[in-house]
Amino acid sequence: MKRNFHISALVCATLMAGLIACNKDDVYDASIPETNEQPTSAQVNGNVFEPALVSATDERVAQLKVPAGFSIAKFADSLGKPRMLAVSSSGNVYVSDRTAGTITLLKDTNADGRADQKQVVATLKSIHGLTILDNRLYAVAIKEVYSIPINGDGTLGQAQVLINNLPDAGQHPNRTIGFGPDGFMYLTVGSTCNACAEPNAEHATILRANPDGTNRRIYASGLRNTIGFGWHPQTKALFGFDHGIDWLGDEQQKEELNQIVEGAFYGWPYIYGDGNYNPHPRPMGDTTYAQILAKTTLPALSYDAHAAPLGMVFYTSGTGAASAFPADYQYDAFVTMRGSWNRTQPSGYKVVRAHFENGKPTRIDDFVTGFLVDNNRAQFGRPVGIATMPDGSLLFTDDTNGVLYRVSYRP
Repeated sequence: MKRNFHISALVCATLMAGLIACNKDDVYDASIPETNEQPTSAQVNGNVFEPALVSATDERVAQLKVPAGFSIAKFADSLGKPRMLAVSSSGNVYVSDRTAGTITLLKDTNADGRADQKQVVATLKSIHGLTILDNRLYAVAIKEVYSIPINGDGTLGQAQVLINNLPDAGQHPNRTIGFGPDGFMYLTVGSTCNACAEPNAEHATILRANPDGTNRRIYASGLRNTIGFGWHPQTKALFGFDHGIDWLGDEQQKEELNQIVEGAFYGWPYIYGDGNYNPHPRPMGDTTYAQILAKTTLPALSYDAHAAPLGMVFYTSGTGAASAFPADYQYDAFVTMRGSWNRTQPSGYKVVRAHFENGKPTRIDDFVTGFLVDNNRAQFGRPVGIATMPDGSLLFTDDTNGVLYRVSYRP
């Protein structure tokens, strides 16, 4: 059996791990047999467009769009390349900068919606994912997981290394971390490549370990690069947003919101979308695409190709909080879409809201837009980390202009 499909684009590229061979072509057919007893024939196309970077001026920030009743403003700026966030119950905000290798503490001491204190409280090479549990900040770099005590003033004590042998980085070095309702530590490990047969089984996975880092094992696999994840507050089901394969054209591979189940396989690098075959790499040995598809868990929802989902948080602030969002936002998820480079017209560059009904995702709507300017030729923000504040407001970072934004609600 063969599968045929069509993709159109201007700049072509092969899907060999890390290699790109370009020439120009029109719409084409691809023939992908179940086994290698017949030849695989495909020309895979993709476009490159990166909007220019412009400054996050007051005028540009003022034209950002949020739903009625909401407002957005800078919570902090001049932060370098801020990535992921963790917020304590007292409102202390911790921000990682992977490039600088720092964790910065931000405080809004007068409750005016803007940080008035900023202090670097840790220096750890390539630090990225952050979370807080039992008055300790947990942080993950490329190969290391740290546990760091939080002092009474919000500063950090001496970092303790819990894990020092996570897999090598490759193409996706951005590990993230969280603790589930079951008390276990969860770690994301992206693939080393765009699409390849990984030699290390821990790549392209979510891992689970004891809180002290021991007894690490693979929780779910076939996930190319799931960075943002979280547990639905009511059902406690785990969801994560996976990055699609590059170089499959403007509209493929779409980003995938998955319900992540222990032991499940999510298709990468052989199956994508609603069951499409990826022409390269082929399944190994006598394994067929159909056999891999049969064991693949397909996405719960899909989103625009190449939009690059980064952070994800479920909204749960109580109605008594000063800036609590309306009741219908409760238990929905907010996701940062950092933005595309591998398509003709840019996708992402926004924050979106994933609606959940009865614990299941139903649709995805825009929440913060307007970072694309000059007729989509330029951008002044690529959202990355996201978290809620004790007062019910929402924070998210931009790692291109070094800004941390705050979204609040006043009816």
